[in-house]
Amino acid sequence: MKTVFVAGATGYLGRHLCAEYKRRGWTVLALVRDRKRAADLGCDRMVAAEATVPATLSGSMESVDLVVSALGITRQADGLTYRDVDYQANLNLLQEALRARVPHFAYAHVLNADKMRGVPLVDAKAEFVSELQRAKIASTVIAPSGYFSDMGDFLDMARAGRVWLFGDGQYRINPIDGADLAAATADAVDAKRDWLDVGGPDSYTHNDLAELAFSALGRPKKITRLPDWIRKAAIAILPRVTPRKVHGPVQFFLTAFGMDMVGEKHGTRHLADFFAENVSRKTND
Repeated sequence: MKTVFVAGATGYLGRHLCAEYKRRGWTVLALVRDRKRAADLGCDRMVAAEATVPATLSGSMESVDLVVSALGITRQADGLTYRDVDYQANLNLLQEALRARVPHFAYAHVLNADKMRGVPLVDAKAEFVSELQRAKIASTVIAPSGYFSDMGDFLDMARAGRVWLFGDGQYRINPIDGADLAAATADAVDAKRDWLDVGGPDSYTHNDLAELAFSALGRPKKITRLPDWIRKAAIAILPRVTPRKVHGPVQFFLTAFGMDMVGEKHGTRHLADFFAENVSRKTND
């Protein structure tokens, strides 16, 4: 039986990775910082360590066949920066994998990173990918278009009564469910692919997403399209007037909002169903 070491195991994608590899019959080791938060995690063993502290990782990857890292921060906390986590913590994992002679390392990146230079979150990830590709280890980089969970922002705006878009709303995205992304990751590793730009089965314009959100809520659509210069101005100004934990994720999402984010189609789950389930859950709470 093969063993996988999942980093970022308590995050959105990490939980799905643990479940997918368990389903495939692997022994799953889950890197966690807080055992209480990981109490419901589907794994065979928890590895309590801080990826930002290399010494705590020592010996944690003995006899491991694969490391899959979904480790990263979207909203900065604990005084850590994107470079601390998305770059350095992943580099610490890679160095431990090399020391333990793990044969394969997979990493969750972001689609169109080459078009987002200057965005700190993306730059940190891209710098780690460069280190990974130079290392003497087989690697697979997974670059998703966006998660279903990210599209919840459209539902939140629709619940508030209006969806705000930039430009003509015609940029496209094919977001992917976490379970489908985990399966696509495992398939890509099995196939020894070195890179996979990946998205879900359905592609939408931003206008489509707004209409889908209002439809799920059963409300008339109210969409306001702002001039795209406002998006560009916000990207430039926010780092000067807000703390990193505020402008970091906003800078990333606003940048991604200004381009097509469409990856290779994978999966069977549909965003309309995700929206419907979200609405039903909120109604029943």
